[in-house]
Formats: sequence, C-alpha cells, structure tokens
Amino acid sequence: MNFTRITLPLMMVATLLGTAPVSRAYEPAADFALPARDGGEVQLSKLEGEVVMINFWATWCGPCRQEMPLLEEIHAKYEPLGFTILGINVEPDSEPAIEWLDKNGPVSFPVLFDGNNEVAEKFGVQGMPSSVFIDRSGHVRHVHAGYKPGDEAKYADVIRDLVAE
Repeated sequence: MNFTRITLPLMMVATLLGTAPVSRAYEPAADFALPARDGGEVQLSKLEGEVVMINFWATWCGPCRQEMPLLEEIHAKYEPLGFTILGINVEPDSEPAIEWLDKNGPVSFPVLFDGNNEVAEKFGVQGMPSSVFIDRSGHVRHVHAGYKPGDEAKYADVIRDLVAE
C-alpha cells in the first residue's frame, strides 16, 4: 500500500473504523532504519532492551495532531523506565511535519520520516494514527489503530505491563 495514492477520505474511514495494523502479537518486529528529524538515523534493532511504541502519524490527520502532546507526556513519564516512542511520519514530504512540530512542539522523542511508506507497509498500517508496542526482546506485543480521548490510558496500561517484564 502506498499512502501517497490513498485519498484522505479512505484514510479517515480506516481510522474511524479502528482498522488495526496486521502485525500480530509476539512476532518479531520488522527491523528498519529511517532518517530522523535531528538529521541522524534511527534503527529499531538498536533499541533492543527498551520498550518501544511506534506511532505512525501524518499532519493531515486530526486525531494524530490531538494525540501528539499526550504522547510527549507519556514519553516523559516512562522514558526513565527504559521506554521510548518513535513517531513515524508517513507523508511523502517531511517539510509539513517539521513545520507542524516546530509550531506545536515540543516533542522530545525521535520523529522519523517514512516518505515511501516502506516501514508502514512492513507493519501493515492501514489508518492514521496507528501504534505498535514492542517489548524489550523486539517482539510486537500490542497494536492500536486510531485515537480517541482516553486511549492514552490504554497506552499507559500496555507500557506499564511491558516495562515491568
């Protein structure tokens, strides 16, 4: 699937229906390396030993924009326990994401750019936002599609369980 060819209304329907990524729990997470907002590169396999939440998002996605400050709070709270968030923007051009983050930040977790949607495809992402939770050994443990107020409490439950393992 190439997000650049999918219309906004189709993506909104997938988000509203809660279409989940196809990744199954306990499968090894697909490794990837993507360019980061800070100019470096982040490779998922180098984060083994940490609990990782991968959040796929786009600036045109209202729930993504609503969720971003809550993700920042979650990251700040759980980072000392060996947790990180990777925010993966799926737009073909990273400039709108950079501008939106500069205007609406701060965001202290790594923001990566998947302009060709290769990583989103690896994780079977079908709607925005979508989050994949990976345990310390690099296995997918939970997926969550969409965002509505209150979902951050579900995220915190999953994170607490995974960091306690």
